Amino acid sequence: MRTNLHEILLFEKKAELFKALSNTVRLEILDILLDGEKCVNDIVEKLSYEQPHISKSLAKLRSSGIIKDQKRGLKVYYSISKQYIADFIKYLNKSLL
Repeated sequence: MRTNLHEILLFEKKAELFKALSNTVRLEILDILLDGEKCVNDIVEKLSYEQPHISKSLAKLRSSGIIKDQKRGLKVYYSISKQYIADFIKYLNKSLL
């Protein structure tokens, strides 16, 4: 039985992480970011979605801690926040082939 507040918060964070991953557009973005950081324009060029849709997906991934962003000049570059997340995505790709 869960009585510990820390445990409850941990499970809620896990659920948020998997919610962020439960979208095909966001998973496609993560596959693109496996090759390294990209700006929104780079991602839009590779996918068949409008820029606002991709930006919304990037915001969800960022708010869940899956990706990080860095502003350089007028552009914002996105990358996967932790190596273990990239490894997890790679593992998923391999295991589902």
